[in-house]
Amino acid sequence: MVIGEKIKDLRLSCELTQEELADRCELTKGYISQLENDLTSPSIATLIDILSALGTDLKEFFSEDETEEKVSFNKNEFIEKVTDEYTLNWLVPNAQKNMMEPVHIRLKVGCSTDEDFPHEGEEFGFVLKGEIVLMLGKRKIKVKKGESFYYSASKIHQIINKGATEAEFIWVSCPPNF
Repeated sequence: MVIGEKIKDLRLSCELTQEELADRCELTKGYISQLENDLTSPSIATLIDILSALGTDLKEFFSEDETEEKVSFNKNEFIEKVTDEYTLNWLVPNAQKNMMEPVHIRLKVGCSTDEDFPHEGEEFGFVLKGEIVLMLGKRKIKVKKGESFYYSASKIHQIINKGATEAEFIWVSCPPNF
């Protein structure tokens, strides 16, 4: 493996000059140039500093795996659950292995999501259509189209559609809970 060439490629992908990278790592431009031309080798500590400034780490830098993480998903990849009360789409396949789990929910008039018991984490939502009532413990919070909600999941929580039309919203749980 040619370390210098790989560092140069990373630097260029970050749109940094040798001088900018050197400044971020408290090194000289000359040292970065020598490193990129394989005229010198960095210590492990220096390499860690350089890679950190370039937004990566040793494991990723030395990984031979060229496959990139999938970051974009289309409607055909969503997983759908339909009940009499709501339609739920998991927007990221296998999201339960991630730090957060976004879902898209269409909630029929007079219906509600399942009651969710207290758990660690936080939840966020954004109402796309209609209005909902967020039940958070004993509190009832009305959230309308174009508004968002964010709370600690430490209390029993549920979403109810008491409006006159179907409600539609994005709901994100961190960690995954749906």
